Amino acid sequence: MRTKLYREELTQEELNAHRATLNGEPAVYCGTYGKYNNGDISGAWVDIASFADYEEFMEFCERLHADEEDVEFMYQDFEGFPESWYSESCMGEETFDKIKEFAALDVDKREAYELYLDNYDSEASVEDFEDCYQGHFDSPEDFAEQLYFELYEIPAHLEYFIDWRAVWRNLDTGGDYTEFDGHIFRTC
Repeated sequence: MRTKLYREELTQEELNAHRATLNGEPAVYCGTYGKYNNGDISGAWVDIASFADYEEFMEFCERLHADEEDVEFMYQDFEGFPESWYSESCMGEETFDKIKEFAALDVDKREAYELYLDNYDSEASVEDFEDCYQGHFDSPEDFAEQLYFELYEIPAHLEYFIDWRAVWRNLDTGGDYTEFDGHIFRTC
């Protein structure tokens, strides 16, 4: 006996186009509370970046669970985006848009952005982050040296007498810059 459909069911092609590969890209596992309460965890890993907008994502989720009349989505797991954005019961448009922006960053910037959110400004937009992000350096002293050579003309005969650790300490304790795992951020 076939389950009654309340919406048009997804085609295999549509499902494959939005199925997450679980390679670190932003994704959620979309099931429903109704199924879960009946011991059924069926659903699918969904690649958030594969959708043009929130409405298309929600339509996909509804059609994924076309066999439920009053579907209540349950995002049972996630990967590839900051944990603070995850909610089992809600994937609102604002969160969806943040995740899409996050997905557009290269892998190194994603790592830096997560560090920034966790350690500096948990509400920062991608734009705010990019305004403050200075890059990844082998050491804060390397950043200080690069910064000073960009800002000042340092005579060649003095280059080797500068204590870059002290320069970094001054930048850091002065509140102008901060460092997390080799990523340097300007105080914004």
